[in-house]
Amino acid sequence: MDHVARLLKESWTLVEEDRDRLSGHFYARLFLLDPALRPLFPVEMTGQGDRILDAIVTATQVVDDPESFDEYLRSLGRDHRKYHVDAAHYETMGVALLDALRSTAGDGWNLEYDQAWRDAYGAISAKMLAGAAADDNPPFWHAEVLTHERHGQDTAVLTVRALQHQLRWRAGQYVSVEVPRHLPRVWRTYSVANAPNDDNVLEFHVRTPPGAGWVSGALVRRTRPGDLLRVAAPMGSMVLDRDSERDVLCVAGGVGLAPIKALVEELAGWNRARWVHIFYGARHAADLYGLAGLRELVEAHPWLSVTPACSEEPDFDGERGDISDVITRYGPWTTHDCYVSGSARMVRSTLRALAEDEVPPPNIRYDTFGDL
Repeated sequence: MDHVARLLKESWTLVEEDRDRLSGHFYARLFLLDPALRPLFPVEMTGQGDRILDAIVTATQVVDDPESFDEYLRSLGRDHRKYHVDAAHYETMGVALLDALRSTAGDGWNLEYDQAWRDAYGAISAKMLAGAAADDNPPFWHAEVLTHERHGQDTAVLTVRALQHQLRWRAGQYVSVEVPRHLPRVWRTYSVANAPNDDNVLEFHVRTPPGAGWVSGALVRRTRPGDLLRVAAPMGSMVLDRDSERDVLCVAGGVGLAPIKALVEELAGWNRARWVHIFYGARHAADLYGLAGLRELVEAHPWLSVTPACSEEPDFDGERGDISDVITRYGPWTTHDCYVSGSARMVRSTLRALAEDEVPPPNIRYDTFGDL
């Protein structure tokens, strides 16, 4: 293992069990160094720590395989334009990060660890700044809500139109969304549920369990047609390989249907030779909110099939069980391009099933929607 990579992973073990303290110290130090940064963040900081920890985990990986992270970091820099950060802010955040790491790690920290993190953060921030500088789009798009349809108590499907400039995304990508009327400066990512179009219209599928989910709760329960949202630059690599001739397996759980639906819509524009199999799972039949729309696509495209499944409804007229078990019954999938989208638990179990089926890892792309 590369010496710097080893130092990063080794030093991370000193702080990973104390993430709350790490993020708390980071933000306290950041706002002390530059009080002008405080208005860029939400009034309520709960949950912000996850973002800095994600950046730390990225730092521990980027030196292992920098090429695979190059475009990710550049797109992350483009995305961070929505926060109005500049080069000076990145420098301040670097100082605060190192100070938080030293304080949290305590006596186990040493100069080698310090230099390894300094170098890693420098490489990350340089790529992010380069990505931001190369982007000629606005930091975010204002978007008007066109339609809002509820499905049960905790799920909504909504469409929005970006109001300035063409917003260009690829099917399977996601964007950050802010609800400025209710939760200013709080952003959350959502997959775009439709293929790119010239009308600048994006569709989102949003689920929020009762009593949880700030942005999702606002989008499901408090958003109405005519409201204005903000949408940031597209990110993500769960996109179609147009050069591939392999058939396609799509596995969707709950609102993980969103990017799968977008991928199928894009395929509908040009596919003639590749069979596409969608496995769509949920706990209960009522949670399969997108099934009727999928069946309409099946009627229009002979190369498409849809298999629904429920894990907690014994009388369901279809496949029963976890979706990862269902796809195993229909395999093998070794010669397919595989796309997986859903909760973290569902994605993990599906990836294990595909690995046991000996699907080559380069043929698998996935997206997760938290732990629900």
